[in-house]
Amino acid sequence: QVLLVESGGGLVQAGGSLRLSCAASGLTFSSYGMGWFRQAPGEEREFVAAIDRSGGGTYYSDSVKGRFTISRDNAKNTVDLQMNNLKPEDTAVYYCAADWTPRALPSRVEGNYDYWGQGTQVTVSS
Repeated sequence: QVLLVESGGGLVQAGGSLRLSCAASGLTFSSYGMGWFRQAPGEEREFVAAIDRSGGGTYYSDSVKGRFTISRDNAKNTVDLQMNNLKPEDTAVYYCAADWTPRALPSRVEGNYDYWGQGTQVTVSS
């Protein structure tokens, strides 16, 4: 059984930082591209960041580029999202996801991901 479990969410003031972590089990972690998505109330889920199998390739949405950093540790089966200079518009439930298909670039397409975590809430106050 594949499990992705996110942690690290919480309440932070604008300009602050949070680090999300996703722990994976039940899969060969190094064989999966990993991504972070988020969903704000009343909005559709949107792409945030993705990282390839080796960790050498990363991809960000324009809204978080320069503020967020995705990284992975294949020895620990974890993928992290360091979020700096947070803004109220970053408030959302954040999900990690795993993509089994080999790709030239990490995917930003939600439908390409095979497994999803349950999400962790991030709230940024102004």
